[in-house]
Amino acid sequence: MAVVTTHVVGAGVAGLAAALWLADAGHAVAVHEATPLAGGRCRALADGTDNGTHALLGANRAALRLLDRIGAREGWVEPEPGGLPVLDLRDGSARRVALAPLAWRHASLRPAGGSARAVLALAALALPPAPARAGAEAMASHPEFLRGFVDPLTVAALNTPAAEASAHRLGAVLRRLGGRGATRLLVAREGLGPDLVAPAVAALRAAGGSIRFGARLRRILAAGRRAGALDFGEEGAIALGPEDRVVLAVPPWEATRLLPHTAAPGEHAPIVNLHFARPAATPVRFIGMLDALCQWVLVRPAGISVTVSAGDDAVREDQALLAPRAWAEILHAARAFALPGEWPEAPPPCRVVKERRATPRHRPGAPPRPARLPLANLALAGDWTWPDLPATIEAAALSGEAAARVRSGWPGLRAAAGTPPRFGRCASGATRD
Repeated sequence: MAVVTTHVVGAGVAGLAAALWLADAGHAVAVHEATPLAGGRCRALADGTDNGTHALLGANRAALRLLDRIGAREGWVEPEPGGLPVLDLRDGSARRVALAPLAWRHASLRPAGGSARAVLALAALALPPAPARAGAEAMASHPEFLRGFVDPLTVAALNTPAAEASAHRLGAVLRRLGGRGATRLLVAREGLGPDLVAPAVAALRAAGGSIRFGARLRRILAAGRRAGALDFGEEGAIALGPEDRVVLAVPPWEATRLLPHTAAPGEHAPIVNLHFARPAATPVRFIGMLDALCQWVLVRPAGISVTVSAGDDAVREDQALLAPRAWAEILHAARAFALPGEWPEAPPPCRVVKERRATPRHRPGAPPRPARLPLANLALAGDWTWPDLPATIEAAALSGEAAARVRSGWPGLRAAAGTPPRFGRCASGATRD
């Protein structure tokens, strides 16, 4: 009797989540990844450097389920439980800002411009239907609050400035932040390799799944309304049996190359990350900055990472200019918040990572809604396939779970009773990382 297999194409967060979900449900799973590394746009590079600073919030229930499943939850720590340190380079002011609005009753934790009217205007964005306009336009009556809180939040969550970002998509993020513990900020203590990617791959293999690297899918050979074979070029083609299935968990530009009629975002926004080598036995810290190149500064024992989201200007700038600018701002932050250790004036060695297509641009208007099942035996996954949320780890994990649920219920296959034992039940809607 032939083995029934689900082939998961893509070993990013969505593909790994789908593969683990399916393996736990008792399915045979084979993962195929085009690059030499797992993780997709949330990965560690070959030298161990993270491609970027990826944070999670307590509201990211699917992402946290994934961490629990792979035994990596303890690797994600809350660096700033007392409020996020924020340095404003416009006037040099330093404050702590709570991410939970209920904490703003304490003036010391309130963002600049956080008046009652401003907070109510922000809360209104969370009430559907959100206005079909940019977030900055909706908050125009509260410019200081827009500058000091709404725009940084929008850039962090949507990788799009509030001046051009969808208020509707921002509202979806805000709706998830009302639950208990939803605004807890979590980051990987050591990095994405040891705290996400490596444990996910190990968990998949332990569950009986296989994964191969350097296998780029060249073509999907159709057989009517089904995928009949997967052509990996020199790696060979895999003929699909009548009950074999596929989860296609690739970036949108790869999905449209393989399935030309797929509804997918066509415009993307870059993120630039700078990683300074400064090994030191220091606690993990996470600092926000205003009017700065550095939007977020993550201090870890292995070094210091800087994130520049919505980085259209930074992505065009030379590394030789970016690193000194960023380091000068980091020094300001280190002094403002009395960070321990030595902070030399000259920047330490720096690696710049430019993700030119990090996420879709989340502009106003209805986002593309690709079919979950574009072919009878092929399901789509990926953060971009979950249009109710911006492209985040959470959206990727949710899409992987959804693709796996579709796979479990496909005709000709007996769905597992209940839910996979280690993931638990998936939320069907939006509830950030």
